[in-house]
Amino acid sequence: MRFAALGFTLGVWLLQHQPELPGAACLAFVSALTAIGAVGFSRRVSPIVAAGAAFIGFAALGFAWAAVLAQLRLSDQLDPVLEGRDVLVSGVVAGLPQSFERGVRFEFDVESLQTGVPRRIVLSSYGGFAPDDSQGVLPVRAGERWRFTVRLRRPRGGANPHGFDYEAWLLERGVRATGYVRMPSRRGVDQSAQIVPERLAALVPRYWIERLREVAREKIHDALPERPYAGVLIALAIGDQNAIGPEDWRLFARTGVSHLMSISGLHVTMVAGLFAMLVSWCWRRSESLSLTLPAHKAAAVAGFLAAFAYCIISGFAVPAQRTLYMVGVVALALWLGRAASASRVLAAALLLVLLLDPWAVLSPGFWLSFAAVAVIFFVATGRTSRPHWLAQWGRVQWAVTAGLAPLLLVLFQQVSLVSPIANALAIPLVSFVITPLALAGAVLPFDWPLELGHVILEVLMAVLDWLAALPSAVWHQHAPVPWTVPLALAGIAWLLLPRGFPARALGALLMLPLFAASPPGPRDGELWITVLDVGQGLAVVARTEKHALLYDAGPAFNAFSDSGSRVILPYLRGEGIAALDALVVSHDDRDHSGGAGSVLEAMPVGVLWSSLSLDHALLAAPAWRVPCVAGRKWLWDGVSFEFLHPRSEAPEGRAARANNQSCVLRIEAPAGRVLLTGDIERAAERELLLRAPALLPVDALLVPHHGSATSSTPEFVKQVAPRHAVFAVGHRNRFGHPREDVLARYREAGSGLLRTDTGGAIQLRFAPGTLSVDAERVRARRYWHEL
Repeated sequence: MRFAALGFTLGVWLLQHQPELPGAACLAFVSALTAIGAVGFSRRVSPIVAAGAAFIGFAALGFAWAAVLAQLRLSDQLDPVLEGRDVLVSGVVAGLPQSFERGVRFEFDVESLQTGVPRRIVLSSYGGFAPDDSQGVLPVRAGERWRFTVRLRRPRGGANPHGFDYEAWLLERGVRATGYVRMPSRRGVDQSAQIVPERLAALVPRYWIERLREVAREKIHDALPERPYAGVLIALAIGDQNAIGPEDWRLFARTGVSHLMSISGLHVTMVAGLFAMLVSWCWRRSESLSLTLPAHKAAAVAGFLAAFAYCIISGFAVPAQRTLYMVGVVALALWLGRAASASRVLAAALLLVLLLDPWAVLSPGFWLSFAAVAVIFFVATGRTSRPHWLAQWGRVQWAVTAGLAPLLLVLFQQVSLVSPIANALAIPLVSFVITPLALAGAVLPFDWPLELGHVILEVLMAVLDWLAALPSAVWHQHAPVPWTVPLALAGIAWLLLPRGFPARALGALLMLPLFAASPPGPRDGELWITVLDVGQGLAVVARTEKHALLYDAGPAFNAFSDSGSRVILPYLRGEGIAALDALVVSHDDRDHSGGAGSVLEAMPVGVLWSSLSLDHALLAAPAWRVPCVAGRKWLWDGVSFEFLHPRSEAPEGRAARANNQSCVLRIEAPAGRVLLTGDIERAAERELLLRAPALLPVDALLVPHHGSATSSTPEFVKQVAPRHAVFAVGHRNRFGHPREDVLARYREAGSGLLRTDTGGAIQLRFAPGTLSVDAERVRARRYWHEL
């Protein structure tokens, strides 16, 4: 079972990393290999041969199984013809609606027979529903049936190194299109001609659980109005992780307790154990019941049913699923009277999770949850000595922290060093006090359990705040080099062996490469340029051997999220960049400066170059602030940097516009030249042609103003004549960038066209005698990505 489960996991994982789904011939060959798995269950072969056969056969089975399900899921897609057009759909609000600052977002199960529309979509509705209130929000509730006019598009997210794969996240949840509800227009348009959203049914019976979850959420909100941690209690009671704010999530990540602040496996185990003990105690006090069915069997059934009910209420998240399946395996073993080892229980749960959801391997929570349980089993079972419970608790905390370190570095490039202390306090409080109080308060007709739970949670959060503020609370580093990860895992396993095994400390040597081996970087005289995929905005990282510069920081998405926190910082940390030598904010446009605040807050910055006004909020940052005036230049590691624009003199007319005051930066390495132009328009281009024409020809040009019609004049394009023209644009952006006539000009100039909306992050590497170009969406393509 154990080798079969590991092989099946490997097969599923391999399929999810394919750029394309296998063809019929490949799938037939792989399916034939599954027959080898039968040898693994034969008693006529040696244990080693049986284990190897089971591993290979089930790896082939996992690959084939995941491929078949992937093909079925991809077949449920949005017809390209319908993308961006008005479509009339009817269906049911399938989950908890999530409010945001401008409206509400919800999952929608489509019931109408509209050809080409997927079965499950995610819709957003923005303010403006109420005829007499332009800020009215669509009053949807879970389980309601509605008819909408919507505009849809196929799943699309940013593609960046070390970034979050939004398309994979949607695929795992079965969401195959996103869009928004079209609201009636009110300005000069006949109201009778507009299609108004219409509620068709107040509750569809099969969605009653989702409605109960929403009612419970509302009860907690009403009981704890304006309380700072009401969202945490909601997440603990019904699994609505969106109720927790971004600042709280950052605190939980920094202290290593994120796994507790949602429906975790520990909570499911607690509920199952509580109900099992209660039923067992009551059952043994009835002679007739005990004669009808043994108490341990009744307890096993009660524990599983309680765990199942809790998982349903919580939204059936992956950690809860994993624990439910393990509880089910244990309950089945108790029912059948067969003892099951801890490793077999874990293997059976692993196999069951991936049979039902082969996309679970794309979720960090899947790996962390199974790895944590495996480490606990490894250090807590099969040992001859029985230490004091407090010593055992400390050993488990140390083991989980060390055991998950490689995975945390791979997934998030950080490890919380205070997590053993934080978890030692948070686990008993959250699992055995706060969560039961949240559950009780959600279902009982009085509010005091919620009040008490919130008071205890406030005390816990104060302690976590203190731990998070410690100078060395978190270890940050680059993403590990791949070959160091299995070595580190082997080293941790060796370190955690029972006392008495020889030279356990040598396991630490196997962990050293994880921290010492660095990913490749530019050498002396080389220049690496990465134009990040931040949507409709701009963020460029320029690296030399020992220095790093960020040119612009992308857009702010809302009051709580921006490109700095979601794209730029993960990229910088993944590349091992702990500080920026310079940050250039080209001008004061939200799509260029929106993420700068997050970067300045999270990372040391040497110099802040900008064309911002003196009273701008960003200039209050603790960095050396210098205006980006033409003529300023410096040299890093054999690579020269020079600002060509704006001039120090006060501009007049169109030249005074913010776009035309963009910092224009020219970078020259021995292997080539780059020109970063921000949002300059015709006036600034004419000025550059007059003032510095000899400095304009380059190998790579960041096309001005995203390829808009106000920039890239024929004279400018002809003078620059770039080998590569890079367009930083958002997918299907509302501005229509880049304009087709602008694209045609660069084609006529012989430039190769590179676009972040089609290629993701663009990487240009200037090395002696070579210029290599990579597009992240091509380099790291998976079968669900569209080019």
